[in-house]
Amino acid sequence: MGNGDVSTDVSPQDGGHGRPVQAPPELPLDFEGFYLGHQEFFHDFAEIHLGSRRTAEDVVHLVFLEILGGWDALLQQGDLEQQTLAVLHRGVTRRLKQDGRPPAFLINGPIAKDLAAIRSRLEITGSANGLYEAILELPTRQFTVIVLRHMLGYPTKRIARYMGLDPRTVDYHGRKAKERLRIRLGLPARPGRPSRKGAGQ
Repeated sequence: MGNGDVSTDVSPQDGGHGRPVQAPPELPLDFEGFYLGHQEFFHDFAEIHLGSRRTAEDVVHLVFLEILGGWDALLQQGDLEQQTLAVLHRGVTRRLKQDGRPPAFLINGPIAKDLAAIRSRLEITGSANGLYEAILELPTRQFTVIVLRHMLGYPTKRIARYMGLDPRTVDYHGRKAKERLRIRLGLPARPGRPSRKGAGQ
């Protein structure tokens, strides 16, 4: 048998050391499906916070390992989308704290230059001062809807799928987030819309 013979377990580049090749571990089929359906979203979400694709990939890799480690328990809880989104949030937040910096969308030029467009989509007029900081202070679901809808441009149905919510619930969180931002930024209510007592609370 020659050095590159297909029937041997030795690669010509290995120098003939004869180490056995190990197959990667088998993953649960439902986890593989989850990974394939969510990895793009997880990477986009992490990148907008962390500022680089490479860092996002590192964090998302660890997030998926954490999800895989608790996969059976997550499946039994019944709210898989919300639980895995919480793992993603924790992973991103952990990395930001480790790096000692705010999310990239606060400091990145390409994202910052889109501020006017984002403000327009959020129907917020006036000064942009404090908008991103106010977004960071939103409750988790409202924050996630704002980031996915207005920063990443995801449609409502896609957001609903990733968050494990009904599209109407996504719209509700979007409306509540806009109202909280309006109040937080001290902006007047839009003409023609009565301000309800307790709105944004």
